[in-house]
Amino acid sequence: MKKSTLYITTNIILFILFLGMFLFIVFDYTNNDLAWFDMEVIHIVQQNVTPALTTFIDRFTFLGSVLWFVIATVVVIVLLVLKKKYALAIYICLTSGVGALLNWTLKHYFKRERPDILPLIEETGYAFPSGHSMGSFIFYGSLAFVIIHVAKKTSMKWAVAIIMGLLILSIGLSRIYLGVHYPSDVAAGFLVGAIWLMLSIMVFHMYEHIFNK
Repeated sequence: MKKSTLYITTNIILFILFLGMFLFIVFDYTNNDLAWFDMEVIHIVQQNVTPALTTFIDRFTFLGSVLWFVIATVVVIVLLVLKKKYALAIYICLTSGVGALLNWTLKHYFKRERPDILPLIEETGYAFPSGHSMGSFIFYGSLAFVIIHVAKKTSMKWAVAIIMGLLILSIGLSRIYLGVHYPSDVAAGFLVGAIWLMLSIMVFHMYEHIFNK
């Protein structure tokens, strides 16, 4: 099987899998079938709450905020333009921008209220899917793609992938710890983020195939 065929097939399978998992979460949470899952995970994550840890995580979760993504996206775009990587600069801009719009649309479509079990900070807006989780998956995932795309050393590519993956996971867990999201919000954010990231990468590869022959 050719690499291109394997690549497309793998992406289609993952897309269907992630979309199916997202729809499963939507169906189950609207029927209150995921309440046991949410409560169990919240209990596990919040069982070691301390003032010091809460302060640290509250500051850490800024790395998944809208303000941080705007600042970081602008910085990355400027650096890519200076390096004359115009296609990658446009890719980062569109991936992050459209991803943010998609999250806003989904939040206002589902209109799920935030949990009131043990909120450690105050947040406004709707909960589903988690904007921090979805935004982190899209931004850090696309940033990892860009670095991997230009990096030459395999070791660096793996290091970037692992670091970004751990950062994304940590930000998702931080939202559960702070009590501002149900675990199903975070899972949904990751899934939609993964779907959009895969689609954006596929489009970028199509662009490269067409214009870089």
